[in-house]
Amino acid sequence: MKKSLLLAALMCTSFYLYGQDKKTAEECFKKADYKCAEEQYSKLAEKEQIQKFQSEYYNNLGTAQRRQGKITAAFRSYESALKANPMSGSVYANLASLHSQKGSKAKALEYIATGLKIEPENPEFYLTRSKIYDSQGKKDLALNDLKQILTFAPDNIFAKTGLANLKKNNGDLEGALKDYNQLISEKPESLLYNGRADTYFKMKKYKESLADANKAISIDPKFAQSYVSKALVLFDTSKPKEACDNLDKAVSLGYEKAVLAEYYTKCAKK
Repeated sequence: MKKSLLLAALMCTSFYLYGQDKKTAEECFKKADYKCAEEQYSKLAEKEQIQKFQSEYYNNLGTAQRRQGKITAAFRSYESALKANPMSGSVYANLASLHSQKGSKAKALEYIATGLKIEPENPEFYLTRSKIYDSQGKKDLALNDLKQILTFAPDNIFAKTGLANLKKNNGDLEGALKDYNQLISEKPESLLYNGRADTYFKMKKYKESLADANKAISIDPKFAQSYVSKALVLFDTSKPKEACDNLDKAVSLGYEKAVLAEYYTKCAKK
């Protein structure tokens, strides 16, 4: 009887400590402390015996590493996540996104094709594929993927933003601006203000662009892309020091520094 009680007590203690580790990892991620998140998720992944949960931890570990610019480590973690659970749509989505970002478009499309067989209504696959198609000049296919999202997720803000971005990328700045004005009137979110900031930037309306970037930051101070948008305006208005400070802020919030390498060449070496 005493042994049973002792065993039960040890199990309860173990579950409590394990739960605390998971909570700590989640809190680190929310605070954009990706080094802390990496350490915690690494421990969780190594200890976890249930493959589904182990896959989830490796997946989060990969994202924490990716946010720190540790691309090789992120690839390894995502592959470990996939090995632990080959039916995880989110892992396929992350691998597709990372391969696309690194220029391996064909590999990204392979992961998307496989992922869609598992989760045919996962918006991430269509969003990533739309960007790939757009970069390849396949505008109709890019448009079709965004419209497909709206058939099963009519309020998906990323799909709606993507449609406005397609217009912007194709030179229809006035059309994109009109779309962003409408979207912001319906739901004033940081993502939308940032999108309109980029549209104004391309129109060389720097005052309006800077105002929208600042508005996006005021709504969500942890939205890294807005600091990048603000930096671009500051570079073009001859304020390189402020611009570089904003790049640093974006990186501290998880924006991959390697993607900003071209802009960092404009920053004075410290």
